[in-house]
Amino acid sequence: MSYETFLFALLGGVLPALLWLWFWLKEDKLHPEPRRLIILTFLGGMLVVALALPAERGVDFIFKSIGLSTYIGGFFILFVWAAIEEIFKFLAAKNIALNKKEFDEPIDALIYLITAAVGFAAMENILFLVNVVDNYGLEAGILTGNLRFAGATLLHVLSSSIVGAGIAFSFFHKECYKRNLFWGLLFATLLHTAFNFFIIRSSGEDIFRVFLPLWSLIIVLLILFEKVKKIKK
Repeated sequence: MSYETFLFALLGGVLPALLWLWFWLKEDKLHPEPRRLIILTFLGGMLVVALALPAERGVDFIFKSIGLSTYIGGFFILFVWAAIEEIFKFLAAKNIALNKKEFDEPIDALIYLITAAVGFAAMENILFLVNVVDNYGLEAGILTGNLRFAGATLLHVLSSSIVGAGIAFSFFHKECYKRNLFWGLLFATLLHTAFNFFIIRSSGEDIFRVFLPLWSLIIVLLILFEKVKKIKK
């Protein structure tokens, strides 16, 4: 891998992710989170990729060895992979930010989960771009970067926001925390799995049909932010 390839992958992976992060941080303008915790959570999201990928490879090996890799069209293994990623993103946010005193209002759960998700997506983007540019050239890398900005990165944001919303709605009802977290992780995993399932089975011409429902969920997330802002004790 050349220096130019690494630099392109680094910038192409991180900068678009930071753009999404900047967009969603604007939703918490009244009580912005400490910059230090935002940076640490973003970096934590990047670092847990190093744990998630070996876990996914281990699952792949086990499933292939027992003949489950193509079970229900491969949906089952995609579900487990998605669950691994959603759990690691949550753990990054929880261990870095959600157990700190700065986590003092419901909307913080959404902010920190999205921050970890964007960090996770940034590292994934870097790894994808290194591989694509090395094998297919810069033009293919630019196309891949644009598609991941509009698809995979947004998917991570939306799926983690479901988990964040579950935590937010239990902020003043601690007895509901475990239940909300479970359902949040489950629905996030299902969304993640469905997107990957249809992307794998789509042709180049159909890919934007898969993206369209994802983009429409941005409106749902904006509404969700407003709902969370109105949560009172």
